[in-house]
Amino acid sequence: MKTAFLFPGQGSQFAGMGKSLADNFEVARQSFEEADDALGFSLSTLCFEGPEDALKLTENTQPALVAVSVAAWRVLRKEVGEPDYVAGHSLGEYSALVAAGSIGFADALRTVRKRGQYMQDAVPAGVGAMAALLKLPAGKLDGILAEAAQGEVVTAANFNSADQVVIAGNRGAVERAMELAKAAGAKRAVPLPVSAPFHCPLMKPAQERLRADLDSIEFRDLQMPLINNWQAAEVQSGSVAREGLYQQVPNSVRWVESMERLAASGVDRWFEVGAGAVLAGLLRSIVPGSKCISFGEAKDMEKLAA
Repeated sequence: MKTAFLFPGQGSQFAGMGKSLADNFEVARQSFEEADDALGFSLSTLCFEGPEDALKLTENTQPALVAVSVAAWRVLRKEVGEPDYVAGHSLGEYSALVAAGSIGFADALRTVRKRGQYMQDAVPAGVGAMAALLKLPAGKLDGILAEAAQGEVVTAANFNSADQVVIAGNRGAVERAMELAKAAGAKRAVPLPVSAPFHCPLMKPAQERLRADLDSIEFRDLQMPLINNWQAAEVQSGSVAREGLYQQVPNSVRWVESMERLAASGVDRWFEVGAGAVLAGLLRSIVPGSKCISFGEAKDMEKLAA
């Protein structure tokens, strides 16, 4: 039996996340204290109490989700041991690298806070957009994106499952792609409430600013392999892990390939570590019959016992 820990990304946040962990487990409480010290403000209060508007700001969302994931991971590993593999969805790759012993928790928090600021600054408010295309017939995506562009940017941002592709780019191009997708047989095309168009070429300015921050922190070789977003490749070298975080910013999250690779490697025990249960839902679609325990609250200990 092989185990994978999966770490969620942006969109899984909610006010109140992590509080029950901190209330019930000393190692989780200490994790939030570390996060507050690393950032110089009470990130824990933002996680536990909100307000939602402040938590939704990308520069806050990103460190908040990393803090909750690391707190949950520190509790979970005491119960089930270390995983054989780790993976993280977009932002979650930072949490995965903390769990793999490649980067320090404080370094991850400070870096993703800047990452959020850089992403927000890269595209003026209202210029970009993202949308989820649900059950688009196979083979239609590339033609739709090419037709919708009309000199603007629109690309696949996240390959989340066979039934869900997220697109990102200039607002007009994304809206055109949504209409074309519906005309091509997509069940739904849903605009996403995001503050910037992540994982598309419009994020190049953020990528370039992030380079210096990534170069300034230590990346150690990993204690267990990571399946990364950029290539859906197995990574064990610290230098390759650093490059993956740099390259993921303007490029697609290849989540379907990543989960298929883990399943092919023999993983049959899955844990989503942190806020929400988004990745568990996607996994059921990608790897039929898989069972994934979402662990992010104290009550989730009951799932482990079962």
